Amino acid sequence: MLKVVVCVSGGGTNLQAILDAIGSGRVTNTEITAVISNNTGAKALDRARGHGIRGIPMSPKAYDSRDAFNRAFTEEMCRLAPDLIVLAGFLVKIPEEMVKRFSNRIINIHPALIPSFCGVGYYGLKVHEKVLERGVKITGATVHFVNEGMDEGPIISQKAVNVEEGDTPESLQRRVMEQAEWILLPAAIDDIANGRIRVADGKVCRISD
Repeated sequence: MLKVVVCVSGGGTNLQAILDAIGSGRVTNTEITAVISNNTGAKALDRARGHGIRGIPMSPKAYDSRDAFNRAFTEEMCRLAPDLIVLAGFLVKIPEEMVKRFSNRIINIHPALIPSFCGVGYYGLKVHEKVLERGVKITGATVHFVNEGMDEGPIISQKAVNVEEGDTPESLQRRVMEQAEWILLPAAIDDIANGRIRVADGKVCRISD
C-alpha cells in the first residue's frame, strides 16, 4: 500500500480528484495518510478531515524565519514517512533537504505544458493569465517529479487543452483542471502505486504491465 501525503494551499480540488479516484477504484494500492497546508484556513484541510484524514496546518508565518519553517516542515514530513509526497496546488517551494531525503518520491501538478509557462512566478491563476496574454492556442497540464529546481524535474505525463475564444483566466483554469489536472494526477499516483513508472538517469521510464 502506497502511503501518500498531499500538500495543498487552497481549496483542494486536486485533492478531491484523488480522493474520488481512490473511492471509485481508479487509483489502487494507495492510502492518503495526511494532508498538509501552508494556509491554516484552507478548505483542503476540511476535505481531508471529512474523509477521516489527518489535516496539518503549517504556515510559514508561524515561524521566525523561512529556514526555521523549512526545518520544521522537513522534520514533520520525515515523521509522517510517506512513500510519496503529492504537491496538489502547493504554493511553497520544497526545501532542498526534503527533496534530497525524498528523492524521486515527490510529484507536482503544474497547470501548463512544461517547459512553457513554468518556473518562478508561474503559479495558480497567474499561469492562465500569461497563457492568454501570450495568445497561445493550446495549453494543458503536466505531472512531474520534483527536484531542486522550479518545475524542472522529470516529466511523468502531460495533457493538452484547447484555449477557446472568449476565455478568461478563470474559465481556462477550470477547463485545464477538468480536462487535464484531475485526470493526470490520479493516474500518475496509480502508476507509481502499481510500479508502472520509475526514474532512471533523470528520465521517467514506463514499465509494461
